[in-house]
Amino acid sequence: MPTVDDDLPSGLTPEEFSARIFGTAGPRSGAGLVLAPFRGVRFAPGIDPAAVTSPPYDLLDRDQVERLKAGGGHNIVRITLPDDYGTAAATLRRWLADGALVTDPDPALYLYETAGQRGLIGALGLRAEADKVVLPHENVYPGPVRDRLALMTETRANLEPIFLVYGGGGDTAEIIDATAERPPLMEFRADGEPHRLWSITDPALHARIAADLRPRRTLIADGHHRYATYRALQARHHQPPWDYGLALLVDSTRYPPHLGAIHRVLPHLPPDVALQRADGIFRTTELTWPDALSALAAAEGPAFLLAGGDTSHLLTDPEPALLEATVPANYSPRWRNLDTAILDHLLIKHVWDIPEDEHSVEVVHDDPDAALDRAHRSGGTAVILNPLKVDDVLAVAAEGERVPRKSTSFGPKPRTGLVLRLVDTP
Repeated sequence: MPTVDDDLPSGLTPEEFSARIFGTAGPRSGAGLVLAPFRGVRFAPGIDPAAVTSPPYDLLDRDQVERLKAGGGHNIVRITLPDDYGTAAATLRRWLADGALVTDPDPALYLYETAGQRGLIGALGLRAEADKVVLPHENVYPGPVRDRLALMTETRANLEPIFLVYGGGGDTAEIIDATAERPPLMEFRADGEPHRLWSITDPALHARIAADLRPRRTLIADGHHRYATYRALQARHHQPPWDYGLALLVDSTRYPPHLGAIHRVLPHLPPDVALQRADGIFRTTELTWPDALSALAAAEGPAFLLAGGDTSHLLTDPEPALLEATVPANYSPRWRNLDTAILDHLLIKHVWDIPEDEHSVEVVHDDPDAALDRAHRSGGTAVILNPLKVDDVLAVAAEGERVPRKSTSFGPKPRTGLVLRLVDTP
């Protein structure tokens, strides 16, 4: 078995690493957008899906993972966030052998509904970025890709779908509506939201969906590191099953996604030090926590909320000359004005001199209170951001650029454990 690092060179910047992964040529060039049916692996009907599924792996902190594992049984985090990769593969094989997981008899596309959003789960045909069919909008880092690569290599499985959006409204939309009128395969509530799943097994419907999707292109809303892992595995194996990866495809014209912010927590930067270094470069305004969140949402132009101590401070109006000098000039004006670009280059890199890695810069998806709590527990600083605008993200991707890493939190995200894809299952 190849080692984890075989095709993931070290020493590259995130931009260089993303270009290496997404830019390499792949098979089936010119095939258009493909979402193929497959024989899904699901938990047996007698198992409560609310007890064995989970939010996506990268939304769970350590305490949440331990609580899910402590519940015993078959929670999917035992495979997606294992103690070691070999244990994950052994657990998957054991659950298949004892009937906790079963393979559907017929190839299917799966209709998934949650929080008022409907989309199709299938096997996405992997494409090079140059084909302009599957468009990334964020850079990726080697560490998370190595982690997912090791896991997928050991399990030979796609364990949770990535999330993509496309402009639709065609024949696929009609098929989705008709399918949703039937009783679902499963229906349950988890984390306060309903979840429903149907299967579409009719080859004639598969053909209609394929014809409708073929001329379209799609944007990766969530799952850049997993898509990069799919591409690395495709380049490694050069075999047809590895030309696909598990994905949820959502028609954004009918179901506009929610775009939330991804906040930062700097566990090794005390709040008073963060404020002292930023003062004079930004206009700083002291506010109480609820008022600070309202002021951030109302701010025009670059704005950040520093929190973690006894007070919160709103940062606005960065010094223009320093902004011009620190944000890279080789990007479009739209990219250079993104809050996350200014945060990464002016504040984190220049003002605070912090290395941008997962140990020095932690992230919290779309929950400022959780970011503040984590900052309090670590003694560090939370940086709360406004969400980017969907139009800015789409425009940056269309120009062939990518927003900075961890800029967007699209939702609602698919729940993990509803459907798995085994690469070796025909």
